[in-house]
Amino acid sequence: MTIAIVDYGVGNLASVKKAFDRVGAQSVVTSDPARVLEAAKIVLPGVGHFAATSALKTSGLQEAIRQALKSGCPFLGICVGMQWMLESSEEASEVKGLGIWPGACVHFPVEVKSPHVGWNQLELNGAASRLLRDIPTGSFVYFTHSYRVPLLAATTAESEYGGRFSAAVEQDNLFGVQFHPEKSGTAGLKLLQNFCSL
Repeated sequence: MTIAIVDYGVGNLASVKKAFDRVGAQSVVTSDPARVLEAAKIVLPGVGHFAATSALKTSGLQEAIRQALKSGCPFLGICVGMQWMLESSEEASEVKGLGIWPGACVHFPVEVKSPHVGWNQLELNGAASRLLRDIPTGSFVYFTHSYRVPLLAATTAESEYGGRFSAAVEQDNLFGVQFHPEKSGTAGLKLLQNFCSL
């Protein structure tokens, strides 16, 4: 039951792979659309600029992910990988996201320092979440981002920094986190264990 960690030229792939190794999961870093289609679960990590996600379309990875999601394959987007699940981002308005949820990622307001880097708390909103199971509200997780996903109907956890934003989203087989579970200590490893056990 292999987890495909999608390599589209950016992202802290080695750290994500090591985190899955720590929780005993079998995972592979791949840029091959065929391997993504064969995987039991898919993880899309991301750091840096939203424009980098355009490589997903040109490489065939986007279409492979779409097909896998239609078949019910669990999918986890991390940081920019979560932002890509929306229609677009102000960071690169010409680049289209996957469009699972409506709207665009927006920049933090000028009143706060950007990027938002460091530990911040999760506030679970009470919705039943398989991804956040047994992670207490108030847990600290590690963020590094300049753009944020607004609150959505699918939001399961929020954080506060210059206003409230989505820290985690969940709908059916689709999951996203704005923070980096691979850098978030016990809470992050528990989240990855939950994803593996879906």
